[in-house]
Amino acid sequence: MMKLAVLAALAGSAAAFAPAEVGKASTALRVSELDQEIGAVAPLGFFDPLGYITDEEKFVRYRAVERKHGRIAMMAMLGTFVHNNKWTFDGYLSPSNNLKFSDIPEGIGGLFQIPTEGLVQILAFCAFVELAWWPASQLDGDYGVRLGPVNNWEEEPSKYFRQKNAELNNGRAAMMAIAGTFTHEVVTGQSFAEQAASGHFSPFGDGQGFF
Repeated sequence: MMKLAVLAALAGSAAAFAPAEVGKASTALRVSELDQEIGAVAPLGFFDPLGYITDEEKFVRYRAVERKHGRIAMMAMLGTFVHNNKWTFDGYLSPSNNLKFSDIPEGIGGLFQIPTEGLVQILAFCAFVELAWWPASQLDGDYGVRLGPVNNWEEEPSKYFRQKNAELNNGRAAMMAIAGTFTHEVVTGQSFAEQAASGHFSPFGDGQGFF
C-alpha cells in the first residue's frame, strides 16, 4: 500500500514537469522561455536583481539549472514526507551490515547512516541519469515524458505555459522548503516529524512547544 502511494505521488509530481497558458500554435513550444516570459510571474516578474542574465545563452543555462534544482528539491521534499511518516521498504538496505531500511533515521542524518557502498551506488545512478538517461546537456529539460492528456502539449498547446510556470514555482518553493527543513533539523536536532509532533517550529528552545 505504501509503495502504491509513493508511486501515485511520483506520478502526480511528474505532471508538474509539463508546461501551459493560452493557445498559441504548437510552434510556440520551440520558442525561448525568455521570449515567452515563462517563470516571470507576479509579484516579482522577471527577477534578476544582480544582473546575471546578460544574454539569452546565459538565460537558457541558468533556467536549466533552476529547473533541475527545483525538480530535485521537489523529490527531496516528497522523500521527507514519505520517510517522516515511517513509510519504508521492507527488508535490508545492507544485509552484510545487518542494516534494514527501517533502521535509517529520518532527516538529513539518515544520509550518513548509509554504508559507503550504498552512497557510491546512489552517486553512480545519479551520474547515469545526468549523463545518459536525462542528459544535463539537454537544456530545455523536456525529455519527452508524456502522461496522456495530462501534458499533451503538442495536441493542446494551451497547457504549456500554465504547467511550465507551475513547475518552476513549485520547484522554487521546494528549494526553499528543503533548505529550511535541513536547517531546522541541524539546529534543533529534531526531524521534520518530531518538530511537527511537538509543535516546535522555532529553531530555538527546548524542543517542546513553538518556542
